[in-house]
Amino acid sequence: MPLLEKGASRLSQFPRPICSISKQPLLRLRPIKAKRAFLPSCPRSRAFSVFSPPRLDAEKEGTPRSQENVGMKRLADFDLAGGVYLVSGGARGLGLTMAEGLVEAGGKVYCLDIADKPDEEFEEAKGRILPEFGGSLDYRKVDVRDTENLNQVICAIGKEHGRMDGLIAAAGVQQVLPATEYTVDDAMNMMAINYTGVFMTATAVARQMIKYKCRGSICLIASMSGIVANKGLLSPVYNSSKAAVIQLARNLSMEWGRIQPEGTGGIRVNALSPGHIITPMVLDNFKQMPGLREKWESENQLGRLASPEEFKSAGLFLLSRASSFMTGTNLVIDGGHTAW
Repeated sequence: MPLLEKGASRLSQFPRPICSISKQPLLRLRPIKAKRAFLPSCPRSRAFSVFSPPRLDAEKEGTPRSQENVGMKRLADFDLAGGVYLVSGGARGLGLTMAEGLVEAGGKVYCLDIADKPDEEFEEAKGRILPEFGGSLDYRKVDVRDTENLNQVICAIGKEHGRMDGLIAAAGVQQVLPATEYTVDDAMNMMAINYTGVFMTATAVARQMIKYKCRGSICLIASMSGIVANKGLLSPVYNSSKAAVIQLARNLSMEWGRIQPEGTGGIRVNALSPGHIITPMVLDNFKQMPGLREKWESENQLGRLASPEEFKSAGLFLLSRASSFMTGTNLVIDGGHTAW
C-alpha cells in the first residue's frame, strides 16, 4: 500500500460511497465519545438526571424529586414517616381502618370522634401497632358540629408538632326515611354532620397546612350514593350530602392547589366514594329491611359487599406522594356497582 500523504487519514485513500439517488458522495460520520454520565460507574442520581427531563424548579412546582422516589428506597412514595394526620369519624369502622393504614406507613395519626372514649375496636387497633412502624395512634373527642372546639383541637395538634400533613374526613351518619316524612330538623342535622362538618374539618386542617407551609393532602369520604340512588334504601338526604361532598372536593382542590409566592398552598383535595361496606351502620339497615343485603349483592359485579379493610390502602394512596399529581378527583371503589 502506498505511503499516506501528510495530514491524510487512512480512510481518505478509499473511495467515498455514492448516494444512489442524488449521485453525490456520502458524508462520513466521525465517532462520538460517550459521556461519563452514561457509564456504569456513574452515580445513579447523575445518570438518572441525564435521561430524565430537567426539573429546574422542582421545589417550587411541588414535583417529587427523582432521587427520593425512584428506586432509592422501597415504596418511598407511600412513606408517611414524620407526618401528622387526622381522621374524623375514626373511633371505629371505616375511619379507624383507614387510620391504621396511615400508622402502618409511619404517620402520627389522631382519630377524632364524638364518643367520650373510642370503641374497643380502637384499643385493639392501637395494640396492633409495632414499634418498627414508627407511627402512633391517638384519640381526641370532637363533635364536628361544634366548630369552635373542632378548631381548638386541630390547632393544638398542629402547634404540638409544628406541622399538619393530611386529613381523612370520614365522619358521617345515615337516616333511612321516605322523603315525605323528613322534617327540617332531620335534614339539617344530617347535613350538619355529613356536609358542614366535613367542610369545617377540611378548612380547619387547611389553615394549619397554610400556617406551617405543609403541602398536604385531604381525602373527603363521600359515597357511590353521591352519584346513584341506592336501590332498596330510601335515604335522599344522605345521598344528597355525599353528592355535595364530591363537589366540595373539586372546589377546595381548585382553591388550595396552586403554590403561592410565599410558599403556601400545594394542598391536594380528593373525594373517595366507597360502595356498600359491611359496617355497623349497614348491618342495622339489614336488620330493618330483610332482603336488602341480597339485593345489593346481586347489583354488584363481584357479587359481594366490601369490608372496611379493602379501603385502607386507598386512603394511604390519597394522602401519600403516590398520588402527588391527583387532585379534584372522585375515586370510586364500589366492586363495579356503578359500572353497569
